[in-house]
Amino acid sequence: MAADEAGAKAPSEVLGKVTITEIARQAGVSVPTVSRVVNGRSDVSPQTRARVEDLLLRHGHRRRSAASATGAALLDLVFNDLDSPWAVEIIRGVEEVAHTAGVGTVVSAIHGRSGDAREWMRNLRARASDGVVLVTSALEPVLHEELRALGVPLVVVDPAGSPVLDVPTIGAANWSGGMAATEHLLSLGHRRIGLIAGPPRLLCSRARFDGHRAALEGAGLTVDETLVVPGDFHPESGFTGCNTLLDLPEPPTAVFAASDQMALGAIEALRRRGLRVPQDMSLVGFDDLPEVRWSAPPLTTVRQPLADMGKLAVRTVLRLARGEQPVSPRVELGTELVVRSSTAPPAP
Repeated sequence: MAADEAGAKAPSEVLGKVTITEIARQAGVSVPTVSRVVNGRSDVSPQTRARVEDLLLRHGHRRRSAASATGAALLDLVFNDLDSPWAVEIIRGVEEVAHTAGVGTVVSAIHGRSGDAREWMRNLRARASDGVVLVTSALEPVLHEELRALGVPLVVVDPAGSPVLDVPTIGAANWSGGMAATEHLLSLGHRRIGLIAGPPRLLCSRARFDGHRAALEGAGLTVDETLVVPGDFHPESGFTGCNTLLDLPEPPTAVFAASDQMALGAIEALRRRGLRVPQDMSLVGFDDLPEVRWSAPPLTTVRQPLADMGKLAVRTVLRLARGEQPVSPRVELGTELVVRSSTAPPAP
């Protein structure tokens, strides 16, 4: 017991609004056990650690890190999933700014599951992260409240749903990007334009669809619902969606895929049918991932500044960690149409 006491902080230490003794009483463990959890030691059973950490979270305590002159020593970068080159571009921008600032980065994926999000929150508190960048994902309101109670600044990149009012957000001009993609196809003479849409729960997906519709309406056309097929931003859904469009009695002459990965899936669907891009069907993507300039043919796409979004998110978190206000609570970086070889006038 003497060794435990030597490694423990004083029993009277205040953790948030309660003492370490009170946390121990509520958890049904000894004061040294709570101290070991607070100090990040490994000699505590997982069940006991989870019980103590939940109480610490509830009472608004977190172990402080040795913050640098930037106001932060460690940042958390959290995705819903990490199985996309899109995520790699965000990470590249985040790491560049964080490294220059001397700040460490922890990358996590919570997969949209409540249990994973709670486990991540426990880990975040244990490592005393000084800020969080949340990418295309959504935390439960109670977890937002816990971050606020812990005093951990949060910035959301590409918010999944309606952004929380007091959380800064970084996004791209998805509406104007969707409009530019469809206007390009219209300028080439296409009138039957298919859309492989992104997940409707995401704001960026809805904005790209709305931009597509605005371009059609600007040309005196309306959205033909048979030409709109669902996707999830992954290549498989682009492959399936393109096949659905090709099976129509009158297939489109061009397709706007709301992500580059879906566009690559669409190219494969066309190849397997012996069809050529752009001779038989024109194709536009969205993102401008590095690999699409090497696709066959190189892909016309809408460039969104993914790395720049990551850079700005870190700069914003560092401002918040220093106690400063963000330059703007809502930022949309511009998108740009990049014309390559996958688009041409429709075949006669």
